[in-house]
Amino acid sequence: QVRLVESGGGLVQAGESLRLFCAVSGRTAAWSAMGWFRQAPGKEREFVASIGWNSGVRYYADSGKGRFTISKDNAKNTVYLQMNSLNAEDTAVYYCALANFGVPKLSTEFAYWGQGTQVTVSS
Repeated sequence: QVRLVESGGGLVQAGESLRLFCAVSGRTAAWSAMGWFRQAPGKEREFVASIGWNSGVRYYADSGKGRFTISKDNAKNTVYLQMNSLNAEDTAVYYCALANFGVPKLSTEFAYWGQGTQVTVSS
């Protein structure tokens, strides 16, 4: 059974940084990409970033460009999201997801999801 487990969330002050982690287990077949999404209270889940698992190609939402960096460690089956210069608008539950095809940005194109980790930024 495929399992994605996020960690690294927490409460920070505006301007500070956080690094999120997502470890994949239970998957023996190769996958194409990993992604990060977030969902703030009362809002829809939105794309944050994605990365090709073999290609390393990266995509970012405009909200995170220049502040967020997605990276991976293939040997550890882990994807990271480094978030700098956080602000109150970044407050959300952050989810990682695994895709079987391409390097998508749409949530519907990801097959497996983690349970989420809360990020709260106080201003």
